[in-house]
Amino acid sequence: MKTTSLLKKVLVTSALSAALISGVNAASKEKKYIIATASTGGTFYPVGVGIATIASLKLAKKNKITFSAITSAGSGENVDMIDKGEVDFAILQGLFGSMAWQGKAKYEGKPRKNLRSVSMLWENVEQFVVYNKVSKTGNIKDMKDLYGKKFSIGKRNSGTRVSGETILSALDIDFSKMDLQFLGYGPSATAMQDGKVDGMNIPSGTPTSAITNAYATIGAKNIRHLEFTDEDIKKIQAAYPVWTRFIIPKETYPGQDKAINTIAQPNLLVVTKDTPDETVYLLTKTMYENLPFLNTVHKATKAMSLKKAISGLPVPLHPGAAKYYKEQGIEIPARLIAK
Repeated sequence: MKTTSLLKKVLVTSALSAALISGVNAASKEKKYIIATASTGGTFYPVGVGIATIASLKLAKKNKITFSAITSAGSGENVDMIDKGEVDFAILQGLFGSMAWQGKAKYEGKPRKNLRSVSMLWENVEQFVVYNKVSKTGNIKDMKDLYGKKFSIGKRNSGTRVSGETILSALDIDFSKMDLQFLGYGPSATAMQDGKVDGMNIPSGTPTSAITNAYATIGAKNIRHLEFTDEDIKKIQAAYPVWTRFIIPKETYPGQDKAINTIAQPNLLVVTKDTPDETVYLLTKTMYENLPFLNTVHKATKAMSLKKAISGLPVPLHPGAAKYYKEQGIEIPARLIAK
């Protein structure tokens, strides 16, 4: 790795995969790949660890390929690390992938054409959780009631922050009028439990551990997920057409006695265009041949399937991934064929 700080962040995904890596290291012929995820309280991290673990277990001995997952600030930092060559793979929000590929928003005039998709993973569910005392109706527009109050929008260089700000802006909610706190998922939940913030922005696969902890500690009668109407969705889609309706079933969280009407966008695994085709092919194949294992890592992965593998991808496929999908009879649309 190019930076000492990044080396300190590398986490070997399990004791068994660590042993495999050590064994391969002895042969001095292995190729190690790093997957950037996000903070430990969300879904990116456990899923990234799961992918790295199963890939190392299956590919280390025969193919001399190992993987490890690292924590990060999320999508924004992940794109930066790929740009700098510090990581090979990363999990991104669909919105961030679209912005980076097209050269919009923070990437205005500087599209990241080195990105390639591997797979859609699961849907990233938008979860704005606030104290009941600052929410009059339970609708997302209640965010205006947080003007002047402390709200955790996500880490500064994260996809969490960008998606939250994008959604609020589309609904004419001026987030600059809030006392914004830039915290990760776990710290956001802790701050809310301690009464240091009145709400938090937690886009993630459900159930999300940080929110589960908040519901269990604070009580479902005292906090709530803000909901989105069909009209809200239309306004948000007009800005970036990556979101769709998502319903969080009741009892997903402790004490949650009714379904929650929110929205979601796809999350995707991306890779650098220069990563060897064979590596990407083997990783893609390993993921889909071992979905039962990933399902034990996090419930969000139960949404993964070959049928949905290329749904909603905002970035062209890496040739290695495309090769596997073609073998499985999946037709690749022209927009996803890398040039």
